[in-house]
This record gives sequence, structure tokens and C-alpha cells, in this order.
Amino acid sequence: MGITMFATIEKCTSEGREKDTVVANLDGTLLRSRSSFPYFALVAFDLCGVLRLLFLLLASPLAGILYYFISESAGIQVLIFATFAGMKVSDIESAARTVLPKFYSEDLHLESWRVFSSCGTRCVLTTNPRIMVEPFLKDYLGVDMVLGTEIEIYKGRATGFVRSPGVLVGKKKADALRKAYGEIQPEIGLGDSDSDIPFMTLCKEYYLILSRPKVKAVTTNKLNKPIIFHDGRLVQRPTPLMALIIIFWIPFGFLLACVRLSTMSLLPMHLQCYAFWVIGIRLTIKGIPPPPIMKSRDQSGVLFVCCHRTLCDAVFLSAALGRSITAVTYSLSRFSEIIAPIKTVRLTRERASDTSIIKQLLKEGDLTIFPEGTTSREPYLLRFSSLFAELTDEFVPVAMVNKMSMFHGTTARGWKWMDMFFFFMNPRPTYEITFLNKLSHEFTCKSGKSSHEVANYIQKVIAEALSYECTTFTRKDKYMALAGNDGTVVKNP
Repeated sequence: MGITMFATIEKCTSEGREKDTVVANLDGTLLRSRSSFPYFALVAFDLCGVLRLLFLLLASPLAGILYYFISESAGIQVLIFATFAGMKVSDIESAARTVLPKFYSEDLHLESWRVFSSCGTRCVLTTNPRIMVEPFLKDYLGVDMVLGTEIEIYKGRATGFVRSPGVLVGKKKADALRKAYGEIQPEIGLGDSDSDIPFMTLCKEYYLILSRPKVKAVTTNKLNKPIIFHDGRLVQRPTPLMALIIIFWIPFGFLLACVRLSTMSLLPMHLQCYAFWVIGIRLTIKGIPPPPIMKSRDQSGVLFVCCHRTLCDAVFLSAALGRSITAVTYSLSRFSEIIAPIKTVRLTRERASDTSIIKQLLKEGDLTIFPEGTTSREPYLLRFSSLFAELTDEFVPVAMVNKMSMFHGTTARGWKWMDMFFFFMNPRPTYEITFLNKLSHEFTCKSGKSSHEVANYIQKVIAEALSYECTTFTRKDKYMALAGNDGTVVKNP
């Protein structure tokens, strides 16, 4: 019996399924795409860079020939070897936890999720390595059991080969399901190809997911929890064509980034906006920037409170103001300090010392600070530190948005000194800076507000300007979730 004889997923009711067990395939079933190449490519590029991505891309034609004409198992094994051989298992687990969930969530099949999410017990059978898919499935889809291909490990590194019984495909899926559930028969089986028939027929009901290019994806608010933290360098899902474009672009993009960084470092700040147009950078300014302080009047500087996007935030803010502004940060690599065209000051994380530093800098002129809570890539704003709120009543909140088409200009797990290069390697990097209204006296500490109230209010104002949602997560929470540390760059003595 061919799978086309099965009833389609649209005929499956999702009502009254709270006590049922559902078993589903992943690629082409829970996910709209039947190709797992983009997810292998994300891991390859994030952990080993462009050369591993190139190796994977060169191996993909062989994988395709084997998969479609000889053996599905052999095709998947080629992708696993080309991606994982020699990688640390801990790195693979980290990428699966921090990089892949966002891309998986954007590819969820609407009809499959309607049925899958209605069941009380959820199981996924997949040919993909379990280590690669399990974090997303369990954390965001509420999956109880993941049965996938197990990779071979030697001294903490993946060998590129798979453990017995091999790639989980065809009858091996049925064997794995029998081993997991014994004589218990799951209520629903979901699949999309003939190789899924063996495990689907072990279920009481089974439904086919047809391949439809324009099927809608699940909105992220339907997941078990929102994806707030996300890491990785690639902006777009790397299909084979996109991977090829990235590989050809990187050498030219790196040279372009060097030209852009050199231009920004050498030109005076009041000429930066004109230079941006020449070197392919777009800067949009909204709102009214405040004028520079008059030192003759013994006037304290303005404290610009910004949401953090990349290491270039303070540079673009200075360009928008037409004058150089000192930037206060909690963590900055030595290399980034050297190439920065503005003055940067790193705080010590000791409240008394940091307070003294900021007060002195405000006497010297305008200052920009990126509170300890920083903006994640998703539409959420992290909690702001209250340190800055008690130091002055001259606050100007600044909302920042940047747009990239190829590479993210930030990372929590990778080489942070490369952040600026990756941002400027984008064909046309864009910044949009919105100067919000200066805080009125009634919302400052001098009116009786606590420093926490002031910080929370500024967070709320910036979030509303960006249409973001405020959270109670801090910068430390972000780095602990993505990198397992507090995000501090240790400065050598």
C-alpha cells in the first residue's frame, strides 16, 4: 500500500485528543521542508566556518544521489559525516540549543502542528541525529520522546559515523517505535513518504502530510514558550543556493568590511553620514537629537540610554549626533577597543567604582550607556540595570534597530572580535536610530523615584517605540542561556 492511499492530515480532528499519543516524522511532516540540508549547514557554518560549509555543499550532490536513487540511509550518513566529523559534542549540543530552534520554529507545518499539539503524549521519529533536534522538540514543542539517529562519539568528539542500528529510516523507525512503546499502540501516526509507512501502520490512525510549497507556517506565539534568546551568525535559512551565495560572498564581503571599518576609523565624526552613503551603509535618523552641552555654563552632559544591538551602536549614535560620544560598556574585547573610532570605557561591575566613573565622564561631556539588559534578536527587551538611573536627571532614551541580510553582527558563543566584521560584511547594513523625548523631571530620581523605577520606565519607553515586549531577563541571563557564562570579556593585566 502506497502512502498516497492514506487520508490527509486535514481529515484528522484535533478535538478530544488530550489523552492520545501521537507519533510524527520530522522533515516534511512537522516541518514544511523535506530537506534537512539547511539545518546541517547552520551547524557546519556556526561551529567550523565557511570551509566546513563548503565541504558540506560539495558533499550534498553525492548525498542527494544516494538518498533518492540508492539508499536514504546512505544519503543521510554523507550529510552527518560532512557536518559532524571532528566536532566537539558539547559544541554540537550548544548549537542545537541556541542556533537551530529559531529556524526550526519558522518552518513548522500549520496543519501538522494543529493535530500534534492537541495530543497529550508526543513522540517524534526522525532520520536526523537526535543530538541536533532534541533541544528544540522538547523545549519548544513539548515532545515527550525523541527517537533519532545516534552519532558515534570518541573522546568527546563526533567521528562522523552513526551508531547501531544506523540511520533511523524505514523499518528501523518501526523497530524503534516498538522498542519504545512495546505492545502499546499509539493513537495517531503522521508521515509524508513511503519510508514512514512501517511506523505509521503501527498506530490506530495514520495521516499523510502532502508537500505543498505555499503551506503556512505556525506563528511563534503558538509554541510552548517564546524563543527569546538566539545565537548564530547566519540571518537566512541556508538552502544549497543560499549557502553557495554565502561562500562566494565572504571573500569580497571581508574586504568590503575592512574598507568600511577603515573609513569609519579615519574620518571625523561629522563626515560619517556622508561616507556611509558612499560605502553602502544606510543610516536613518528619527526624532530630534539634543544639542551639545555648553561647557562654559558648567552644564552636565546628557546620558543617552540605548538598547544594544551590535558593537557599532555607539559609533552610529555618534554619527547621528555629528560628534563623538564616549561609550560606557560592561564588556568589550581589546581588539574592538583598538579599532573603535570613539572613546570607550569599560565598567568594573563594582557599583561604587562604576558610579564614580560615570559621574566623572558626565562632567566631561555627553555619554552613552548600554544598560546591563540588552536587546535580544527577537522582539523582546531585556531588563535594564538601575546603576545609571541615580547619577543624573539628563536622560535621552534612544531606540535602535539594525537590519542585516546575511550575517548577524553579534554572537554570545563565537569570536566577539569578529562581530564588527560580520556586521559590515552584509551587502547593505542598515541602522535606524530614534531619539525619544528627554525624560521629564517627574520620572527621575530627583523627583523621588527609585533607580529601579527610572530604569524600568526607560525600558518601557524604548520597548513601546520598537513595539517590543519587556522581559525581566538580564544580560547575564542571556549569556548564561547562550554561552554558559556571564558575558564578561576578561581584560588581561
